[in-house]
Amino acid sequence: MKLIVSSVSGEPIYEQIKDQIRAAVLSGELAAGEALPSLRKLAKELRISVLTVTRAYNELADEGIVENIQGKGTFVMSQGTELMKRRARTRIQRIFDETCTAAKAADIPLLDLMAMLEASYKDQS
Repeated sequence: MKLIVSSVSGEPIYEQIKDQIRAAVLSGELAAGEALPSLRKLAKELRISVLTVTRAYNELADEGIVENIQGKGTFVMSQGTELMKRRARTRIQRIFDETCTAAKAADIPLLDLMAMLEASYKDQS
């Protein structure tokens, strides 16, 4: 797994790290039980503070995606992928609810809305 961070993106670096690790777990690039790079190693590779990496790892641990084991490292949790999928579904449902409310207010028919969703989905491939 190769992480890339940008200091000019406007998004905090620890958030960039978290997003990329989440994506790697969800895609299967990082498997359950697999170790993440050590705090110092990743900080050195990315040329950032160890505290920044620590914050990212700790927040991922709080979310149940990884587990910090004292003296051994940080590992992907076995239920991390399922937990992330459930959270993604919840977040997507919330977005759909907001989108449907806006579409109804703009008098956009359901078929048109579905076509818009399909086009957006295909553009992401």
